Amino acid sequence: MARGKPAGYGQEILARRRRLTASLIPFEGRTLLDFGCGNGAQTVALAGAQRMLIAVDIDLTDLTILRTATGPADAIFPVLYDGSDLPLPDGSVDGVVCYEVLEHVPDEAVALAEIRRVLKPGGDFVLTVPNKWWIFETHGAALPLLPWNRVPFFSWLPDPLHRRFAYARIYRKEDIVRLVTSHGFSVHAVLYVTAPMDVLGKSWLRDILRAGPFSRDSTKCPLMATAILLHCRKGGER
Repeated sequence: MARGKPAGYGQEILARRRRLTASLIPFEGRTLLDFGCGNGAQTVALAGAQRMLIAVDIDLTDLTILRTATGPADAIFPVLYDGSDLPLPDGSVDGVVCYEVLEHVPDEAVALAEIRRVLKPGGDFVLTVPNKWWIFETHGAALPLLPWNRVPFFSWLPDPLHRRFAYARIYRKEDIVRLVTSHGFSVHAVLYVTAPMDVLGKSWLRDILRAGPFSRDSTKCPLMATAILLHCRKGGER
């Protein structure tokens, strides 16, 4: 799996994720963990009402970018993570957010076990993963003879063929629901996140699409969604 490229500061996807997350879980007065925060663009977009927002990532350079973008009043605490064991006590956070990270981790089971461990009983877990039915491969692929790595419909190929060339995993709704429930989470909501059009180069076309068919944060049509968002809670001890 290749390491992902974090969303840039100010991109529309950050606002969409925040609005959808805030509609599902409370923020005020809680301790939240941003798992795989990258450069912190999403962390900063989330910040505000929480008592504490802990941002962990494996990349020290990205965490440095986050530190330069925040001040003491933001209550954001960047923490370096070794990719295996979260440096947090059991049951120490009220909620975890994990946006476009699970598809990159070496072992999904290890990541989910650590997230579950640090969550309080009944704690909230909101994650997004790339949606298999979006027309473009959002994370790119090493395709032979093709310099452009986001070829239409590549993500629709059978899983064994996709895994051979893709830089990251990709999921159907039933795949990710099955995965998180098998690791001790109960699923309370599943949404398709409408394509934000951030990577579209022509600004006039981007504005038209955002004002029209891609204006809403979520959609019922998988073909219009770049990601799947789940709201889960930590279930009983296994």
